This record gives sequence, C-alpha cells and structure tokens, in this order.
Amino acid sequence: MSGELLGLRGHLLDAPVFGQLRSWRDGALLIDSATGKIVEMGDHALLKRRHRPQKVRWVGGPEFAILPGLVDVHAHLPQYPAVARGDGELLPWLRQYIFPLERDFAKPRAALQSPLFFHDLARHGTTSAWLYSAIYEDSTDLAFEAAAASGLRIGLGKVMMDVGSYGPLQPKKILSVSLLESESLCKKWHNANGGLLRYVFSPRFAVSCSDRLMRGAAELAKQYGTPIQTHLSENLGEIEKVKFQFAWAKDYTDVYDQCGLLGPQTVLGHCIHLNPREVARLAETDSRVAHCPTSNIYLASGIMPLDRWRAAGLKIGLGSDVAAGPELNMWMVMRSAVEQQRARTFYEKDARPLKPIEAFHLATFGGAEVLGHGRETGTLDVGKEADLVVVELDKIVPYGKSGPRPHELSPQDLIALCIYRGGPHATAATYVRGRRVYAAGDTPPQLAEEAGAGNI
Repeated sequence: MSGELLGLRGHLLDAPVFGQLRSWRDGALLIDSATGKIVEMGDHALLKRRHRPQKVRWVGGPEFAILPGLVDVHAHLPQYPAVARGDGELLPWLRQYIFPLERDFAKPRAALQSPLFFHDLARHGTTSAWLYSAIYEDSTDLAFEAAAASGLRIGLGKVMMDVGSYGPLQPKKILSVSLLESESLCKKWHNANGGLLRYVFSPRFAVSCSDRLMRGAAELAKQYGTPIQTHLSENLGEIEKVKFQFAWAKDYTDVYDQCGLLGPQTVLGHCIHLNPREVARLAETDSRVAHCPTSNIYLASGIMPLDRWRAAGLKIGLGSDVAAGPELNMWMVMRSAVEQQRARTFYEKDARPLKPIEAFHLATFGGAEVLGHGRETGTLDVGKEADLVVVELDKIVPYGKSGPRPHELSPQDLIALCIYRGGPHATAATYVRGRRVYAAGDTPPQLAEEAGAGNI
C-alpha cells in the first residue's frame, strides 16, 4: 500500500459470474488512493479493527450499497438532445432528427454539451462508456478534453461515413479526410489520461460507408492496436439496403468480415436479426456485441434473442444507445432487457427469461469484458481498479426511511430494486480508479462556472 487508504462502508454487491451474485452485508472496501486499486475487502467491523483510524478515511454506512460502476457499451454523445424525439424507424429517424443534430455538433456546441454529458453519465453511476461523436475532428477533440476532465473511463471515436454524409466536403475528399482525421485523433488521445481514454475507430454502419473506408478503418485500428465500433443488423430496412449495396457479400456480417473489421476489439451495436452463419462467425472471431434494448424498442427494430446469442458464445454487454435509447440510466436499460426477454417467453416456447442479477452482470463485469478491461474493473475483487457506484438504498425502497430496511432484504431483492427503481436520484457517489468523480448534489460543470463555483 503506497498511499492514503479510503474506506468505503456499505452493502457490497457484485456479479462476476452470469447468474451469480456475491454479497457482503455491512461490508467495506479499502482503496489505495495512490493506485486507485482495491487493496482489501470484507466485513466492515473486521477491517476497522485491523487498521488504525488515522490510516483510513472512512465514508459510507449500512444504508448504502457499493457496486461495480455501470458500463455503457454503446451511445452517441451528440445525439443526447434528441432523446424521445420522433416515432419512425431507424433510417428515416436518422435523416429527420439525427443527421441535422450531428451536423450542428461543431466547436461551440461540443464545448458546451460535452462536459454536461459526462457529468450526466457519472450522475447515473456510469463509470465507463464507449461513445460515437460526430464526423468532425475539432468537436471530437473537444469531447475528448471534456472526457479527460471528467475522470471517467471513456472510449470515443469520430464517426466515419463517406456515403450520404452530412458534412460540407466534396464526396471525393470525404474518404481521405475521414481516415486522416481519425488517425490524428487516435495519435493524440489513445491511452491518454493515464489509460482511462481510448480511441475507437467508428465507421458508422455499412449503409453509410464504402468498402474502402471500412478497410481503411480496419487497417488503422490494426496499425495502432485500437478498437473498432459500428452497428450491425439493427433494422430490417437497413439489412435490405446492405444487400443491395454490397451484393458481393454473403450477408451483413460478411461485409465487415471481408473488410477486416471483426475481432475481439470490435463492438457491434444491436445484432438483432442475425442468421446462424453470422452468429457462428461472430463467435469464431470473438467479436463483441452491444445489446441496446431501450433503443431497439423505441425505433421498433426488434427484440434480440439474448439467450440464443449467449449460448452460441457471443460476449454481450448493455448499451443505452442514446438518443435512440431515451435515457442514459443503465438501470432502466437493465429493466428493459429483463422485460423484453420475459416478453419473448409469451410467444417463443424455448425462450429463456433474463433474471435481474443476470442483467446486472451484463451491465457491470459483462460490459467491462466486452470493452476489454474486465481484468481491471467490473467486480469488487482485491487488485481491481476501484470503479464504483454508491447507491443510497433509502432512495429506492418504498417509503424511504420509513419503509423496509436494507438488512431485511435479500441481495437479489436489492439488485431488483435498483433495476426497477434506481437512477440518478439514488446515486450517492461515483468513483473511477478510486477517485470520486461525482457526489450527490454536484453542480454540472457549466452551471458551476456561471455561478463562480470553480471546479467541482
């Protein structure tokens, strides 16, 4: 132990294995402030006796739950103002609402909105997220600056598209400029801020990309050892356009496969309407999947057969997919995932429902594995970096302090209450690598500056 110890006291809950929940009632974590790592965990009374008071700064209490930070594996930063707008399907929704909004995500707007976006992530208990920006280098650069200031664990990429792009460039220039600007951002930001930031090459989806752009993105990702994110099989109309646009491919997945985009550092959003060959190929290449249940319902895209994809060996995390998903609240994303798989059991004989503790796994350790940092985060194990969310349990139980006491509820009940009643109102604090990046009552960055409050 090389620094001051922070002691967090509360009901410890994590889910390192799908379908299994670990729990320590009135437990505690000791965090080394110098490394941000968990150095001890267990019974609070035992740890307090073991360490002299002057060696540990204790916070928390039995009225709090301490959980791994929530992981959002798929969202769009510039789209947040468009949540809950429109009622169409994917392609017309993009044209009517999203491309105009992203077109305006230039320097002034990015400078204003990005700090607020990251503040809102932390307020919701999200410690790690992979995000798409707009097509512009300068606004993506500003978004990275805000991400660094937030202290969150963020993957981010400039959207790449050279077919039907909303930018001002002439079509012949879009391809080369998109590749050059993405490479420049990668050189500047990949593994910046002590490794908390990653650059993610982000070809939007096959409909808006030429095969030359996708191959170029794959070559750059390979050259710099960086990840890739894109969308796959979200909407039936989208799939038909891909068939027409890439007639040489076996199917949608084969487009990405032949362009070199698949692999263990690739996260594919949605993946609802896959055929058996596609599922097998994604599993074979160890490509990762972002399940976005709130978005899938909002745009009437479909319901993922989650149990079948997991049984085939796909690694799956949960994404808010803001703005098609109407909120950043990963507890509500978990709830939607649970409810959709339960709905499948009404009309699919062999469909398997999703338990709340299983959804919790997907939004914590499962998501961390999908994003490639499961060895560092996602559980409360000693040696892990302390990416945590602290939940005030009185804010989620009926009648608050007059309702059921946390010690009267099972760990499964507590997780279910978080999923069905959790949100920013119950987030007491959020930590990344042992540093508190949000506490209840913190003022959003822009508002704090306007009030002369300085740094928060």
